[in-house]
Amino acid sequence: MRGRAVIPWVTVETLAPEGFSVASVGDAARDFADWRRVLQRQLARTPALYDGLTTRDVTEVLRTSVEQAIEVDRTFGTEAGPHRLITRPVFGPAGDVHAVQWWAGPAAGPVVPPPVAVGATWELDSQTLVQPPGIAALSGMAPEEYAPRISIAEFFHRVTGFDRHAEVLDLLYRPGPGGKLQFEVSILRPARRATRWRITVRTRDDERSRGAWWLIEDITSDEDPGVWPTLESVGLREAHRRAGNHLAVVQLAHTSISHWLTDPAPWMRWDYLFRPVDVFHPGDRLRLVEQGPRVGAGESTETTIRTLNYNGGYTPTSLLLYPYPGFSNRELAIAHLTRAGEEIPPAENGGAGAHGPIGYDDQLRHWLAVRPQHSVVH
Repeated sequence: MRGRAVIPWVTVETLAPEGFSVASVGDAARDFADWRRVLQRQLARTPALYDGLTTRDVTEVLRTSVEQAIEVDRTFGTEAGPHRLITRPVFGPAGDVHAVQWWAGPAAGPVVPPPVAVGATWELDSQTLVQPPGIAALSGMAPEEYAPRISIAEFFHRVTGFDRHAEVLDLLYRPGPGGKLQFEVSILRPARRATRWRITVRTRDDERSRGAWWLIEDITSDEDPGVWPTLESVGLREAHRRAGNHLAVVQLAHTSISHWLTDPAPWMRWDYLFRPVDVFHPGDRLRLVEQGPRVGAGESTETTIRTLNYNGGYTPTSLLLYPYPGFSNRELAIAHLTRAGEEIPPAENGGAGAHGPIGYDDQLRHWLAVRPQHSVVH
């Protein structure tokens, strides 16, 4: 009698209508591997399942789980005894299935829980990452910090040791057909404990979405070593801090901040906004757009605009703009930000605070209270 066979949890991403692929098998990334080939390989490694389970059976169950958005749990017989095939859909913020996790193993044995995973959606028009409440179940997330939408700058600000920002931005702001990317990030929490997420992204530009669909898998392990910034990154960040420099990557055509290269400018409210563009005064955004041709031609340019502050008013801020070197998206610029005047109260200048809330203020207050503990070095 053959020994009992177990297949690790396999995550099949369903992020784009052109087809499925495998995001991960157990703890290992698969970087959009052909899902039929992976399925055949997994069955070949567990011959005890062959007499009771076929690739057609698994395919049928996967499609049922995707099309009906339901969990499936089926028992089938083998020479090694009854076995189970389980599939679990991973949902995005709108209830769409962003992936299916499946497992096969003995019916009488324990089922190891699958990795925690959630779907998210990048909306280009709003420039926000739309998150379901379930994202708070990921390691490194506190329920008090959850917001339905965050900017890409907020996402980048919470990861450490990551250097693929340009690739991610290029994909998100140019959602052409077939665009895809898989990467891993660490989120630094108190006590230097590493939190690891694996993120799989496919671009979308169809009747359902203009942007990209995400799959986020929690791959945190107790065996992961502590994350420590490099001496170089610590030194450069400290030098900028002492010099009072604040550098950001600005998306000129979309008038938003994509990433902070140093500590954020303390006089600017850029986080927990409903719309990331609100960091710049509505009357000044065109001035940013107008800098695009010069920066795209390789020149530097300077302009002064009003930026939102934490009191709901605006503060004049000078932006010295440089081209982002070697990047395919010519709308990006590096901005050196300097405070250029005193705060303008909301009532005097059409401040956002004068017209009601423009962001998630409760979450912002919580984040401001704990931010010093969560400071990261990128």
